Amino acid sequence: MAALACGALIAIQSRINGELGARLHDGIAAAVVSFGLGLLALAVLAGALAPVRRGLAAVREAVGAGHLRRWQLLGGVCGALLVVSQGVTVPALGVAVFSVAIVAGQSISSLAVDRFGLGPTGRHPLTPARMIGAVLTVAAVLVAVSSQATRPGLLALAALPALAGVGTAWQTAVNGLVRKFAGLALSAAFINFLAGTVALLVAFAVDVALRGWPTGSLPHEPWLYLGGLIGVGFIAVSASIVRWTGVLLLSLGTIAGQLVGAAVIDFLVPAHAHGPGTSTLIGIALTLVAVGIAALPSRHRS
Repeated sequence: MAALACGALIAIQSRINGELGARLHDGIAAAVVSFGLGLLALAVLAGALAPVRRGLAAVREAVGAGHLRRWQLLGGVCGALLVVSQGVTVPALGVAVFSVAIVAGQSISSLAVDRFGLGPTGRHPLTPARMIGAVLTVAAVLVAVSSQATRPGLLALAALPALAGVGTAWQTAVNGLVRKFAGLALSAAFINFLAGTVALLVAFAVDVALRGWPTGSLPHEPWLYLGGLIGVGFIAVSASIVRWTGVLLLSLGTIAGQLVGAAVIDFLVPAHAHGPGTSTLIGIALTLVAVGIAALPSRHRS
């Protein structure tokens, strides 16, 4: 249930950051605002709560002792890519197609992450059910974007959230490892948001140097600034439960919540003139079938 809730949070965050990117006319600027506000909230919590500071100190000691590698602290860079893809592609693709594209990358990457034991639960076997489920998710993306076949620009946009989905599985794995040594999910979330914010500031500086300052203006609606706080909740919860579920099972739960939430959002508040089309809904249904197949228990011990 926590994984399902995480998926719904991603769908809501995608809609918020997509709208913010459209208002600013710059998806990277929207990502900086979203991640920066999340980091600010976590910095306030770190200053107020001693357990968060102790968790950060424990992570520093784990890195010094060699129990954690420095690259394992960079999960937030993948989170930054996800938020950028929200701001850049959701206004054009809609939340539903965006979510199906993320699912494809996330499902395949989760198989690799669990197979090579990159997460806190160690190695998991590549069962036939998991392989079939991953292949079906790719097919679901093709179905979901089939209505855009005559618009190659939009098809190319779908590649960005697919790449972000690949990074999401790895991010979940390393954040789970950081949370294991920190002992507190908020400490792991702080490290995640710090790495992501630094990466986004570098990307934004390059963006400004090449294209100039964003032409849009900061909106007045408070709900458009909630994306970062939603991200804090997602990272904290996922980093806490991945040690019990493994990366793939956590991904499957978030996928289900994300797709259902995305369809509802696109019906109620579509990002473009119309809600999700028939091909998108078929793609969502096919993805949910793939999730069910991949979640089938293995007959062999992992």
